[in-house]
Amino acid sequence: MIRNRALQAREKLVGKLPVTGELLRGSLLERIVRHTKDCPKCARGEGHRVFVLTVSYAGGRTRQISVRRERVAEVRRWLDNYHKLKEAVEAICELNHDLLRPEPHRRRTGARHD
Repeated sequence: MIRNRALQAREKLVGKLPVTGELLRGSLLERIVRHTKDCPKCARGEGHRVFVLTVSYAGGRTRQISVRRERVAEVRRWLDNYHKLKEAVEAICELNHDLLRPEPHRRRTGARHD
Protein backbone atom coordinates (compact mmCIF):
# COMPACT_ATOMS: atom_id res chain seq x y z
CA MET A 1 0.00 0.00 0.00
CA ILE A 2 2.77 2.42 0.95
CA ARG A 3 4.61 1.37 -2.20
CA ASN A 4 1.59 2.16 -4.39
CA ARG A 5 1.20 5.60 -2.83
CA ALA A 6 4.90 6.35 -3.33
CA LEU A 7 4.70 5.22 -6.98
CA GLN A 8 1.62 7.38 -7.58
CA ALA A 9 3.27 10.40 -5.96
CA ARG A 10 6.39 9.84 -8.06
CA GLU A 11 4.41 9.65 -11.30
CA LYS A 12 2.54 12.82 -10.38
CA LEU A 13 5.86 14.64 -9.84
CA VAL A 14 7.31 13.30 -13.09
CA GLY A 15 4.24 14.62 -14.92
CA LYS A 16 4.88 18.10 -13.54
CA LEU A 17 8.55 18.29 -14.52
CA PRO A 18 9.34 21.37 -16.61
CA VAL A 19 10.56 19.48 -19.65
CA THR A 20 12.30 22.26 -21.47
CA GLY A 21 15.71 23.41 -22.54
CA GLU A 22 15.00 26.72 -20.83
CA LEU A 23 17.03 25.96 -17.71
CA LEU A 24 19.68 28.12 -16.15
CA ARG A 25 21.77 27.58 -13.03
CA GLY A 26 23.15 30.53 -11.13
CA SER A 27 22.06 33.76 -9.47
CA LEU A 28 20.89 36.95 -11.12
CA LEU A 29 22.40 39.97 -9.41
CA GLU A 30 21.55 43.61 -9.85
CA ARG A 31 24.47 45.99 -9.47
CA ILE A 32 25.11 49.70 -9.70
CA VAL A 33 28.15 50.69 -11.75
CA ARG A 34 29.68 54.12 -11.28
CA HIS A 35 32.21 55.66 -13.65
CA THR A 36 35.10 57.60 -12.22
CA LYS A 37 34.82 60.64 -14.49
CA ASP A 38 32.96 62.35 -17.33
CA CYS A 39 29.54 60.91 -16.50
CA PRO A 40 26.97 63.36 -15.12
CA LYS A 41 24.72 60.58 -13.87
CA CYS A 42 27.56 59.00 -11.90
CA ALA A 43 28.69 62.43 -10.67
CA ARG A 44 25.21 62.85 -9.11
CA GLY A 45 25.70 59.49 -7.37
CA GLU A 46 23.02 57.67 -9.39
CA GLY A 47 25.21 55.22 -11.30
CA HIS A 48 24.03 52.73 -13.91
CA ARG A 49 21.96 49.66 -13.08
CA VAL A 50 23.33 46.44 -14.61
CA PHE A 51 22.38 42.77 -14.30
CA VAL A 52 24.88 39.94 -13.94
CA LEU A 53 24.36 36.19 -13.92
CA THR A 54 26.82 34.60 -11.48
CA VAL A 55 27.53 30.89 -11.83
CA SER A 56 29.74 28.92 -9.42
CA TYR A 57 31.75 25.92 -10.54
CA ALA A 58 33.76 23.25 -8.79
CA GLY A 59 37.04 24.38 -7.34
CA GLY A 60 35.65 27.73 -6.24
CA ARG A 61 35.63 29.16 -9.75
CA THR A 62 32.90 31.70 -10.52
CA ARG A 63 31.79 33.02 -13.88
CA GLN A 64 29.91 36.28 -14.33
CA ILE A 65 27.87 36.99 -17.44
CA SER A 66 26.38 40.39 -18.21
CA VAL A 67 22.67 40.24 -18.98
CA ARG A 68 20.99 42.84 -21.17
CA ARG A 69 18.00 44.52 -19.56
CA GLU A 70 15.59 43.14 -22.19
CA ARG A 71 16.63 39.56 -21.32
CA VAL A 72 16.26 39.84 -17.53
CA ALA A 73 12.68 38.45 -17.48
CA GLU A 74 13.76 35.52 -19.66
CA VAL A 75 16.74 34.78 -17.41
CA ARG A 76 14.50 34.89 -14.33
CA ARG A 77 12.09 32.43 -15.96
CA TRP A 78 14.94 30.05 -16.86
CA LEU A 79 16.32 30.24 -13.31
CA ASP A 80 12.84 29.51 -11.93
CA ASN A 81 12.52 26.49 -14.25
CA TYR A 82 15.85 25.19 -12.94
CA HIS A 83 14.76 25.56 -9.31
CA LYS A 84 11.43 23.82 -9.96
CA LEU A 85 13.20 20.97 -11.74
CA LYS A 86 15.76 20.63 -8.95
CA GLU A 87 13.01 20.54 -6.29
CA ALA A 88 11.07 17.91 -8.24
CA VAL A 89 14.18 15.74 -8.74
CA GLU A 90 14.93 15.91 -5.01
CA ALA A 91 11.33 14.93 -4.17
CA ILE A 92 11.47 12.01 -6.63
CA CYS A 93 14.75 10.84 -5.08
CA GLU A 94 13.16 10.88 -1.62
CA LEU A 95 10.23 8.79 -2.89
CA ASN A 96 12.68 6.36 -4.50
CA HIS A 97 14.51 6.08 -1.15
CA ASP A 98 11.17 5.09 0.39
CA LEU A 99 10.60 2.55 -2.38
CA LEU A 100 13.90 0.85 -1.53
CA ARG A 101 12.82 0.18 2.04
CA PRO A 102 11.09 -3.14 2.62
CA GLU A 103 7.38 -2.91 3.27
CA PRO A 104 6.36 -3.73 6.82
CA HIS A 105 4.53 -7.04 7.09
CA ARG A 106 0.93 -6.85 8.10
CA ARG A 107 -0.14 -8.66 11.21
CA ARG A 108 -2.61 -11.37 10.55
CA THR A 109 -5.60 -11.61 12.75
CA GLY A 110 -7.01 -14.97 13.74
CA ALA A 111 -4.91 -18.12 13.47
CA ARG A 112 -1.33 -18.07 14.66
CA HIS A 113 1.47 -19.84 12.88
CA ASP A 114 3.97 -21.45 15.23
